[in-house]
Amino acid sequence: MTTAPTASAGTTPTASPDTDPAPARFDTKIAVIVRDDFAVWQKLNVTAFLASGIAHARDDIMGKPYEDASGQDYLALFREPVLCYTADSRALSRTHARALSRGVPTALYTADMFRTGNDDDNRAAVRAVAVADLDLVGLAVHGPRGIIDKITKGLKLHG
Repeated sequence: MTTAPTASAGTTPTASPDTDPAPARFDTKIAVIVRDDFAVWQKLNVTAFLASGIAHARDDIMGKPYEDASGQDYLALFREPVLCYTADSRALSRTHARALSRGVPTALYTADMFRTGNDDDNRAAVRAVAVADLDLVGLAVHGPRGIIDKITKGLKLHG
């Protein structure tokens, strides 16, 4: 006999004690959205930067550190999956507006940030442009599942 998964903060067990444990279903969701007209290396770079922003959205967003069988320690990762989407610039702007209107933690990456070389200049590049004029390349959002589903409605999963 197997046991059901133990629910931790933000998860709901989905299996009974008499069945194989199902993956935990989280009450929250992380989504990364990148513009579809950029090179693969740029999309990956933007995704990495956006994920680093979302890592600070809440204190409980990260799991625990890892350790292999040899005792080597590794850094903690997100405690829940990350869904990656692509969008054209119009859909990305619409998604941005949805995220802002719902007040969820949001990370952004703009085209101007490709021309800078450090965090101070990145922040200055964003600060210099009004929200309606941002040339968005990517967004990341974190929040309750239902709200993130509404924000990302109509987007295609990357791949």
